[in-house]
Amino acid sequence: MRVLLLGGTTEASLLARALAEAGIDAVFSYAGRTAAPVAQPVPVRCGGFGGAEGLADYLVAEGITHVVDATHPFAAQISRNAIAACAAGVVPLAVLERPQWQAGPGDDWRHVPDVQAAVQALPDAPARVFLAIGKQTLSPFAARPQHHYLLRLVDAPDAPLPLPDAAAVIARGPFAVEGDLALLRDNRITHIVAKNAGGSGAGAKLVAARRLGLPVILIDRPALPPRLVLGSVPEVMRWLHHSDTERGV
Repeated sequence: MRVLLLGGTTEASLLARALAEAGIDAVFSYAGRTAAPVAQPVPVRCGGFGGAEGLADYLVAEGITHVVDATHPFAAQISRNAIAACAAGVVPLAVLERPQWQAGPGDDWRHVPDVQAAVQALPDAPARVFLAIGKQTLSPFAARPQHHYLLRLVDAPDAPLPLPDAAAVIARGPFAVEGDLALLRDNRITHIVAKNAGGSGAGAKLVAARRLGLPVILIDRPALPPRLVLGSVPEVMRWLHHSDTERGV
């Protein structure tokens, strides 16, 4: 067995540890967008594969027998590439995916399908917006220049932000509720825009928003083709051993 783990999430790091402890040959793949990625207990590669065809070639060249997609729920392109590459090479694919966040009592959430819809959902009057969506999809918000945008990024931006009135906080999760309460209060935030990434590492801002009575514009996850979706590291480990048995290894 040789596993390609498409990672970058907390769940991917937990799975990498489980693979290492089980003595399973695995490669952890980072997209390469973070300057100092978390160290892993298995060999690591960084950067893209060159689309679905490049990934399919990599699977053959490296003798990959299983692929686990544990990327961010909004990393849709690599997930689509993994589906196509595994289908082309008949390599088993499973997804380690965290559950989506669900609204509870006191939450003021508005669900939107994509970033463009999130831009349109912002008010016309000037607001102070916590834009908790990373740095890849900031440009559309320049269409609403009347707002002040607060960003939280893992790495300091290496180019001017594409927004006329913005500030950035450099921090790596997981984040605590009290810290996010202070962040929202200190910056006089009136609205939050976030992606429905799920998980506990970034959910503190939603609890803080509930306590402060702030509205949240929540971007839905992108639609992807049907895949085998597993919800925990133990499930993935059971799948690996079961599928390996089916292959006669």
